[in-house]
Amino acid sequence: MPDIPDVAGSAPSLRLFDTATAMVRPTAPGDTARMYVCGITPYDATHLGHAFTYLVFDVIQRVWRDAGHHVHYVQNVTDIDDPLLERAVALGEDWQEVARRETELFRSDMSALRVIPPDDYIGAVESIPSIVEIIQDLQRTGAVYAVGEDWYFDIEQSARFGQVSGCDTAEMLSLFAERGGDPDREGKRHPLDPLMWMAQRPDEPAWDTTLGHGRPGWHIECVAIALGTLGMGFDLQGGGRDLVFPHHEMGAAHAECLTHSWPYARHYVHAGMVGYDGHKMSKSRGNLVFVSALLRSGVDPDVLRVALLDNRYRHDWEWHDARLDLAHHRLSDWRVAATCQATSGAEEAIETMRQFLADDLDVPRAFSVLDSWAHQRGRADGEGKRDGAIMTAFCESVLGIDLRTHSDEPQASRR
Repeated sequence: MPDIPDVAGSAPSLRLFDTATAMVRPTAPGDTARMYVCGITPYDATHLGHAFTYLVFDVIQRVWRDAGHHVHYVQNVTDIDDPLLERAVALGEDWQEVARRETELFRSDMSALRVIPPDDYIGAVESIPSIVEIIQDLQRTGAVYAVGEDWYFDIEQSARFGQVSGCDTAEMLSLFAERGGDPDREGKRHPLDPLMWMAQRPDEPAWDTTLGHGRPGWHIECVAIALGTLGMGFDLQGGGRDLVFPHHEMGAAHAECLTHSWPYARHYVHAGMVGYDGHKMSKSRGNLVFVSALLRSGVDPDVLRVALLDNRYRHDWEWHDARLDLAHHRLSDWRVAATCQATSGAEEAIETMRQFLADDLDVPRAFSVLDSWAHQRGRADGEGKRDGAIMTAFCESVLGIDLRTHSDEPQASRR
């Protein structure tokens, strides 16, 4: 858990773009804001696309905290799935060891980037009993049916299927095939019906349950974890934009049929995709830039945090190495200003930054305000020193950026 200093004042109500309604609208949590963010499949962590997504939701959590809310943050880890098993086979290692090692690397990277950890961090494997129970409940409603020894969800049992993504059927079919679905399997009632429980395949792990000897599908895992920790109608479901369909659409449909209520989440918030060398970062293209590699090369974690956050959260953008040098110089200016006794106007700057952050998480505009504050020169007296301390506390608390200087501060961008 990073330090989160108390800061005078309070943030305005946070407004965010909601994918399901395609509009920016206020979040309206009670005393405790409930947030579920889909976690990694631990087979190749953590590239900058991952890091950007989790930094976005880290700032959302910090803004809520600054507004006076407690936050109940839940994240899963998909520690059993096809990509993990394929990676283990390719490495000639046990799949559990690969999952353990990559999960720990992810957690280490997030700690280095000063990400507030989730209150509940739950794996798919440990959730199998609750997943089985939910599937059985859905069987009793008629929403689950067998294809051979596998179990599928009938999307036509959901009256609101399609309301999260807004995709038409043709787009759904294309994305479903691209992102792990099996639209052409014989015996399914509808091509888009997702797998909920998979009978054991040769040489793959499986668990003995009342559903048979097998393992869970992807979407039901998150539903079991989210409902078990946060309940129906939680405040925010988050993740990368590639999760809108099928993952978040299917999860909402599962929850609707299970609870006979709506909505599953009150806000659906999605981070944009990060590109490199002209394409989205992905293992298949081999264009991944890893957080751990950058940190080992001497990159200051705060520099990396600044470089990643200086982008509108729901827009796709391209990574290039020059971003590190730009972020390094920018952070250096902020740190000099924070320790200078000739700065002023911190309280006014903070209130302006709060307004920008509350307006659909406009971090780049908040950074611009910080630039202006750092470049001005005010009274060279004790009041200026007080301003530096106020700004340092705000940046550490709300932006997660340390403005204190360090004698052993690493270089910006050794690769």
